[in-house]
Amino acid sequence: MAAVLAGLLALGGAANSAATEPSVSGLWQKIDGETGKPVGWFLFVERNGHYEGVIAKLFPRPGDPKNPICSSCRDDRKNAPLLGLPLIRDMRRNGLSYQDGNILDPRDGNVYSAMMTVSADDKTLTVRGYLGIALFGRDETWYRLPQSALKEVDPVVIAKYLPGQAKVGPSIGALHQPEITARSTATVR
Repeated sequence: MAAVLAGLLALGGAANSAATEPSVSGLWQKIDGETGKPVGWFLFVERNGHYEGVIAKLFPRPGDPKNPICSSCRDDRKNAPLLGLPLIRDMRRNGLSYQDGNILDPRDGNVYSAMMTVSADDKTLTVRGYLGIALFGRDETWYRLPQSALKEVDPVVIAKYLPGQAKVGPSIGALHQPEITARSTATVR
């Protein structure tokens, strides 16, 4: 009986530990490795056991179109605005890892298999897109943004993907993270 009780307590502790692990849910920033400037912000949400990452904010370069669309996309995202576009779909969580999903390259419309890993300190997200097997892929590192950054996300994106948070406020406690600045991300690279 004591062994059964100890096993149940251990199982409860493991489940509790998984619940407190960092999650991909929230806002992430991709930085251009050459310029050190932001490329975009991505909002991850969980829907029916799958995680989806959408383009939450764009940082256009001079000469970029004002309201870009995914003209190269070949699926349901064809000609959809890039802002709010689901870039990553169907990720399944396994602890800090996310697998079995896909990622869209909006530049050419190609869709690749994808996997992701949230760091144990919840500050970085490694995103890997690949063709066929994961060995033939490329990693990118994205950086967690603080909860306060949500106020800079287009209200249409917030309304669509965080409908309960249409008015961004302190109730999004799960997104509270330390501020990431250009200086601190430069040292991480």
